[in-house]
Amino acid sequence: MTSLSFTSIPAPDHPVPDQIRHAAADRPIVPVWHNEGATTFRLGEGPGSRFAKWAPAGSSVDLAGEAARMLWAGAFVTVPHVLEQGSDAEGTWLVTAALDGDMAVTERWKQDPATAVRVIGESLRAFHDALPVAECPFSASAEERVAEAEHGAEQRAHRTLHPDFAGLTQADALKRVTDIPAVDLLVVCHGDTCAPNTLLSADGRFAGHVDLGALGVADRWSDLAIATWSTTWNYGPGWELPLLDAYGIDPDPARTEYYRLLWEVGP
Repeated sequence: MTSLSFTSIPAPDHPVPDQIRHAAADRPIVPVWHNEGATTFRLGEGPGSRFAKWAPAGSSVDLAGEAARMLWAGAFVTVPHVLEQGSDAEGTWLVTAALDGDMAVTERWKQDPATAVRVIGESLRAFHDALPVAECPFSASAEERVAEAEHGAEQRAHRTLHPDFAGLTQADALKRVTDIPAVDLLVVCHGDTCAPNTLLSADGRFAGHVDLGALGVADRWSDLAIATWSTTWNYGPGWELPLLDAYGIDPDPARTEYYRLLWEVGP
């Protein structure tokens, strides 16, 4: 998991791997997003455009796993259609068809957070309602995530936690997340509900979910805690409750704090 402190819009001259140039097939290539270990490029414009994600060798980003999750989820919800997934000694890549929408954090939607937040909340509820838990082959339980965090604790010991957890060390935080709250409701979680991963159409309707590499069965607060947190990063204070209202649920401060801390200690 990563927070927005590790994401950015790359410079126009960001290096383009040969594998992405090949996937572009003469389409113009524009780097659009970088997220701790992977870079996303837009290939072309308008109808027929694509997006390609690249993770260099050694990255912890599992693009094969993300492709498998999108292929499964695509039977139930709107996610990008997988066109190609491959790997070689230099890295892995994932190419998908573009959806007709923009990230909920473009300048337009930052100027209209009421619409963006409502769509994020409503579409997350629809996502949770649509995906069948019993049929999902992927898990994202707190127990598994704690085990992953413990396994990689040494590599992440230098990381600074979000200011909401000022005063805690990584070791303190890791100890706290071993006390897992009881599950509220098991759903198939998106796994990375930061606002950029919801797309809106030009007329302000839901257009799709992206970045499903962490999808799996978990408590719904695993998603809700991060979706609400992300509103503070992207739109400013005051939008957490409107998102929960749009989803249709009351606040749960204890689970929210827990899953935010788990996010911070995770990979």
